[in-house]
Amino acid sequence: MADPKGFLTTPRETARTRPVADRVKDWNEVYVPGSLLPIISKQAGRCMDCGIPFCHNGCPLGNLIPEWNDFAYREDWTAASERLHATNNFPEFTGRLCPAPCESACVLGINQPAVTIKNVEVSIIDKAWDNGGVTPQPPERLSGKTVAVIGSGPAGLAAAQQLTRAGHTVAVYERADRIGGLLRYGIPEFKMEKVHINRRIEQMRAEGTKFRTGVEIGRDLDAAQLRKRYDAVVIAAGATVSRDLPAPGRELKGIHFAMEYLPLANKVQEGDFVAPPITAAGKHVVVIGGGDTGADCVGTAHRQGAASVTQLEIMPRPSEERAAGQPWPTFPMLYKVTSAHEEGGERIYSVSTTHFEGDEDGNVRSLHLIEVAFEDGKLVQKPGSERVLPAQLVTLAMGFTGTDQANGLVQQFGLALDARGNIERDASYATNVDGVFVAGDAGRGQSLIVWAIAEGRSAARGVDRFLTGASALPYPVKPTDRSITV
Repeated sequence: MADPKGFLTTPRETARTRPVADRVKDWNEVYVPGSLLPIISKQAGRCMDCGIPFCHNGCPLGNLIPEWNDFAYREDWTAASERLHATNNFPEFTGRLCPAPCESACVLGINQPAVTIKNVEVSIIDKAWDNGGVTPQPPERLSGKTVAVIGSGPAGLAAAQQLTRAGHTVAVYERADRIGGLLRYGIPEFKMEKVHINRRIEQMRAEGTKFRTGVEIGRDLDAAQLRKRYDAVVIAAGATVSRDLPAPGRELKGIHFAMEYLPLANKVQEGDFVAPPITAAGKHVVVIGGGDTGADCVGTAHRQGAASVTQLEIMPRPSEERAAGQPWPTFPMLYKVTSAHEEGGERIYSVSTTHFEGDEDGNVRSLHLIEVAFEDGKLVQKPGSERVLPAQLVTLAMGFTGTDQANGLVQQFGLALDARGNIERDASYATNVDGVFVAGDAGRGQSLIVWAIAEGRSAARGVDRFLTGASALPYPVKPTDRSITV
C-alpha cells in the first residue's frame, strides 16, 4: 500500500492546462509543462490496497498499476519505470492518448473520484526519459530469422520491438513518408508532440529494428516478394478505411474525411508545408462525428483560425454521470469535454445530415440537418426540426470500416476476412496463410491504442513460437477478448 490514508485525505487533482487564449496560438501540448510532478506522488498515494485491483482488467495490457503507483508515491522513479515497461512498450503514448478504461475500472471509482492513473503513468515515463532511464535493449544473440511488419502504428511498433528483442531481424514497412502511422499523422501535436515518437524510433533503431518508409505493400512491393524475403510477416496496417456519408451534395469541394484533413496539419508541423492545402482559416467548419477524431478536427480548426466550429453527433448527449445501465467496472459512455471543446465551438446532438448545398463554383456552402430520435431501436426523424448551418469546410469523422483493400494487400496475400471485413486470425494471431500474422485494428477493427499495443505484444508471441517452436514473450490478450462492457 502507498499512503495508508490515501484518498481519505488527498482529493483527485489532474494536470493543469494552459490558458485557452495562449494554447490556440500554437501547436504545443495543452498541458502546463512540469505541472504534474509537484502533485503526482500524492495522487499515486490515493491508490489503496483494494484487494482485487480491477484496473488490471480495465487495461488490456494488464498494466501493474498498484505496483507502479506505490513506487511513484515513494518517488522511486526507476522501479516505477521498470514495472511500467514490464507490460507496456510505449507508456508515453498511452499516457497521453488512451481514454483510460483503467480509471473506469478503479475500485475507488465505485463511490469516489478514481485514481489519476493516466497522469501517474505519463509522469513516470516522462521522468524516465528525463533521467536517461529509457535505453536500448538489444538482444544478446540473433536467431537468424527475419520478420516483416506492415504498418508502423502502435500495434506494428509493439510487435516489432518485442520480436527484435527476442533476437529476430525485423523490418517495419510504412507507406507514409515517416514512421508512426496514425500516431504521426492522425494525432494532432497539441495532443502528443511528435518528439515522443521520434525518440522511441531511435531506441528501436539502436536495438536493431529496421524501418522502410514510403513503401506500400501491395503497390510498391508485391506480397509474394515480401514472403520470399522474410520467414514471417505481421500485418498491422490498421483499419484506415473511413466511414463515408452518402448524402446528396457529398461530391462538393470542401468536404473531406478527417484523415484527409488532419495529416496535412501535422505535415505543416513537420516542415513539409508553410500552410496546409486544406485549412479552416476564416471558414465556418462543421465536424460530423462526436468521437475523439472529431474533437481532433475541432482543436485543429481552432488553431487554424476558423470563423466558427460546430460538431454534430447522431447519438443523444451522454450523461455526465455513470448511467445505471453502465455499472462499474464497465467503461461508461460519458459526456466528455476535451481540451478542444474547452477552446470553443458548438456541439449538437441527436441530428442527422440530410444534404449539402454548394455555390456556383461547386464549393460546399451549407449543411442541412434534422433532429432524430431512437424509437423501438430505429432512428426516426422529427418533422419540422430541419436546420441549415453555414459550412465552407466539412470534415467526416464517423469512424473506420476496416483495413484498406484497394492497395491489393489482402488479395495478394490471399487473406480470409470475417463478416465485418477484418482479417481473420486464430488464437496465435495467425491468418489462414502460413507464416502471416495480423495484429491491431486490421484484425480487431477500430479500437483503442491500449488494445493495439496489447495485440502487437500478443502477436509477437505467436510469431516467435512459429519461428522457434517456443516463446517466453507475453500474451496479454486473445484475439477474441473485448472491453468490459454491458
